[in-house]
Amino acid sequence: MTERDDLAEQFEENRGRLRGVAYRMLGSLNEADDAVQEAWLRLNRSDARHIDNLGGWLTTVVARVCLDMLRSRGSRREESLSAQLPEPATPRQPATDPEQEALLADSVGLALLVVLDRLTPAERLAFVLHDLFAMSFDEIANVIGKSATAARQLASRARRRVQGVGSAVDADLARQRSVADRFLAALRAGDFEALMNVLDPDLVVHIDATAARPGAPTEIHGAEAWAKGAVAFSAAFAHLARSTTPAIIDGKIGAISAPGGHLVRALNLVIKDGKVAEIEIIGDPARLRDLDLSILTD
Repeated sequence: MTERDDLAEQFEENRGRLRGVAYRMLGSLNEADDAVQEAWLRLNRSDARHIDNLGGWLTTVVARVCLDMLRSRGSRREESLSAQLPEPATPRQPATDPEQEALLADSVGLALLVVLDRLTPAERLAFVLHDLFAMSFDEIANVIGKSATAARQLASRARRRVQGVGSAVDADLARQRSVADRFLAALRAGDFEALMNVLDPDLVVHIDATAARPGAPTEIHGAEAWAKGAVAFSAAFAHLARSTTPAIIDGKIGAISAPGGHLVRALNLVIKDGKVAEIEIIGDPARLRDLDLSILTD
């Protein structure tokens, strides 16, 4: 076996870990693979004989590449819904399997993916490398070009944002959560009757221009009128319906749709007398970024 063959074999042994780091940093399999490939190219340009810890060296390189990609991404937010959705971290296939995407979100943790997407690049890197991949703060400091103390503070700040809200702590929120759960269960199932049972007959729905379908109204009055469209939408966009989960939005009960952990819709819910009386559907990326979100856990 040549020296190059041995190096390639060692790289392949690290590929899974590197992809895991890159996917959690970037939320895109294509970009994660690009970052891993860049690490291989840099390894080939380096003198590997002087690398004492190849796994650590490669992780550092991938982390730096991801950090650069995240920073450049800030000025070019994706415009189309399809471009916003992360791909499942599985081998590339001709078409995305929604079931695999749902399983991926479950395996990584929807709350984690959603909040990671809202962190700054440095916060995201510090949290992912330390809390998920056990890198020391000294190593992380070397990646981000800051002190170990600063790296620790970044990870701590990210950790506080990741630790969402547990089960409802007061009776009123518990009741609202119960209504929201029934509403979302009916929505995911495309069950018109169940949806009507949880909606106030005089329901008012406000939809921002980004979330509304072309030519569709941005305000709908009446539970039946909205429920029919919602059931049809759930059938056509099942991946969105399946990824919708309860959340606290700006301190009030609501729900978010986050396929693969990338936030694309938020629903503010107004609940009165055990029914959903008003819904605001938000799809505008700028508004979504400004929301104060906490994911409700069971």
